[in-house]
Amino acid sequence: MKKLGDFLISPNGGYEIVMGNTAIVRAMLESGVRVATSYPGSPTPEIATAIASIPKEKNPLYFEFSTNEKVATEVAFGASINGHLSTVFFKSVGLNVAADTFVQLGHMELIGGMVIVLGDDPGANSSQNEQDNRHYARLAYIPMLEPATPTEVYTMFKEAANLSVERRMPVILRLTTHVCHAKEKVFFSPWTPQLLDNSPRFNVDNGPYIPLTTKLVLPLKRRALEKLAQFSSYANTSTLNTIVNNRNPNYGVITMGAVFQSLQDVLEKAMIKPDIVKLGIIHPLPKELIADFLRQHKEIKVLEELDDFIEQQVKALAQEMGITTKIIGKQEYEDWLNEYTPEKVDAIMRKTWPHLLPPIFEATTPPLQWSSRPAQLCPGCGHRSAFHAIKQALGVDDITVADIGCHTLGIMEPYNMGQVLLCMGHSSGTAAGLSLFNTNRKVVAFLGDSTFFHAGLPGIINAVFNQHNFTLVLLDNGTTAMTGHQDHPGAGHNFNGATEKIPIRRVLEGLGITNIHEVDAYAQVKLKEAVKEAIAENGFNVVIAKHPCMLKLMRERDAAGSPRPPSVEITTNCNQNHTCVSSFACPTFQRNADGSIVVRNDLCIGDGSCKQTCPTNAIIHKLKDKGGQ
Repeated sequence: MKKLGDFLISPNGGYEIVMGNTAIVRAMLESGVRVATSYPGSPTPEIATAIASIPKEKNPLYFEFSTNEKVATEVAFGASINGHLSTVFFKSVGLNVAADTFVQLGHMELIGGMVIVLGDDPGANSSQNEQDNRHYARLAYIPMLEPATPTEVYTMFKEAANLSVERRMPVILRLTTHVCHAKEKVFFSPWTPQLLDNSPRFNVDNGPYIPLTTKLVLPLKRRALEKLAQFSSYANTSTLNTIVNNRNPNYGVITMGAVFQSLQDVLEKAMIKPDIVKLGIIHPLPKELIADFLRQHKEIKVLEELDDFIEQQVKALAQEMGITTKIIGKQEYEDWLNEYTPEKVDAIMRKTWPHLLPPIFEATTPPLQWSSRPAQLCPGCGHRSAFHAIKQALGVDDITVADIGCHTLGIMEPYNMGQVLLCMGHSSGTAAGLSLFNTNRKVVAFLGDSTFFHAGLPGIINAVFNQHNFTLVLLDNGTTAMTGHQDHPGAGHNFNGATEKIPIRRVLEGLGITNIHEVDAYAQVKLKEAVKEAIAENGFNVVIAKHPCMLKLMRERDAAGSPRPPSVEITTNCNQNHTCVSSFACPTFQRNADGSIVVRNDLCIGDGSCKQTCPTNAIIHKLKDKGGQ
């Protein structure tokens, strides 16, 4: 079986079944990308996984996980103005973190070229909102392409790279969750690796690169607008935009990306098929192409996920040009929500043109009803042990502030740790505001170790500087666990090898924080007492609840061939108190209809963190506690 990394650097090309996130890496290599940067976040982390599959000695790419998206964007920008084609990729809300830098890129002369890959998330599959990043393209005067399939991910990235190098401007490739993770048989072109040119080519004469004062800023903005106008002319004739001609002068649809794929599914059963403009360039719009399409049809449906970004521009274009075609956009609030799956597109098209599709026949038998399966922490997760202990230390009226990471699942039953959540690193700042004028309710904020380095430090420094009164519980599991166990600055190694570890406690001490408790998250009694002590004191203090990510640890042990600890079992001491399922809530334990507890051996990792939670000591290791080996 061909290894992924070998295929990605193969000069032969050919067909391979790959996901969108893999296809893009082959496109990077063929395009001559020299520097790629990221901060991990779904739906894009598999791009880094594909890069990691390439043998280091054969990989022409320099790649790094930067400490956050802003820094990743700046590293890619620096590489570009030094003459090297670069790429930065991250998830939808990551662009908010990068925005301060991102909005300047369109003003700059990027002599090496730069492609920004965004993983937008309609449906909020792994995000705290359904942010539509197409608006950022308009804000920053940067062109945006949107593929619909893994094949288009591959071809559009190469086109984006070519355009970026040729025009010395950034180009955005907007992916959505289903395009990132979709699999398709993709044809890859033959590729001949080029000799690497590592010579620095930065020259201030290519700038200016200092956007300060009216005298300097306005010419940069004028140049950005000129480049965007030139790109608009290119968009009108680009083959990235396609027309599906069903010879229907009455009805037409303007759509793009994964929504086009859903529409194709729906139209398989249509009695009358509309004509379709499938946009590959969604900013700036190909106005001439759209105007001609409007003139050729009596009614046009603009079909797009999330906001009415295209709809507003199409309606404005029709008004400016005196085109009287009826334009139908979003019609109710639900049209702004969620992914446009085939089922949703079917419902929307039936509302728009009911006679185009055959009638729906009611099923003779009701569909199967599935009970919901809530997300949960992994067996053995140190966060579970920590939350179980911390909950016992807090009063019923105390306020807890969540943050982003695996530990966010603490907001769920039975832990209920975290009553407010905004974004990565917000918890210290929000907790500080909650603590003001608050004399009788303790405030506790949670923060993960990766987020500590990503965006947590400013809030912590602010708490020290302004002498805020709350407790920060720093949940340290030694990795960026939620997105796939990527390294962070405290791990002692990065994507490319060993590096100096940055100890969290020493960073806190360097900020002048003296009230720091550090406890193993499995030591529940000690952790409970540490939190009690911390919240009883005035001022800002930190409790570090530390335990390695057990999913990562067990995978590493399995890979090394190390035997797993024996699983636990329930003895006759059990009096059906149900602490193990009702308040500790490890998925290893299952409650039968008669109230008895059984252990799922296929889930139990034998960590034993559950044993201390049982009031009757009914949980034991099968072998170890019976004198076995």
